[in-house]
Amino acid sequence: MGILGTVDYLKDVLRGAKKPKKLKQFKTAAFKIRMDCDGCVRRAKNTLQKMKGVKSVDIDRKLQKVTVSGYIEGPKLLKRFTDKTKMRAQIWPYVPFQTVPDPHTSLAYDKKAPPNHVKRADPSATTKETTLDPQFLTMFSDDNTNACTIM
Repeated sequence: MGILGTVDYLKDVLRGAKKPKKLKQFKTAAFKIRMDCDGCVRRAKNTLQKMKGVKSVDIDRKLQKVTVSGYIEGPKLLKRFTDKTKMRAQIWPYVPFQTVPDPHTSLAYDKKAPPNHVKRADPSATTKETTLDPQFLTMFSDDNTNACTIM
């Protein structure tokens, strides 16, 4: 190899002197995508698998949940997906109800949520911010049975 090998080595060293690229971290992102049929599932899976940095795609049609793993950035991937497929998609809005301090607030409860899940809610939300109104609390009184305002 001699001189040619040395020249190639020096060329590689000089190219490596440039600023190295920042490597993306391996991440997992979950999205909610409305999928009504097998065609929607296939279209979503094929589109996501072809995107740069995506290593695996798992789809749960019943929950309408798509989990993507790879060297990705969630919001950017979501935007590229919606631009390509014109399908409605959003970042997965639900969390297990055990992780929310007060899952019974109106901000967290959602009828459409999967079983044992609630919406992501602001941790500062309390039950006082829900529909508890003093008017409703005083409508019935155990002390005065004639105080019922409905009858």
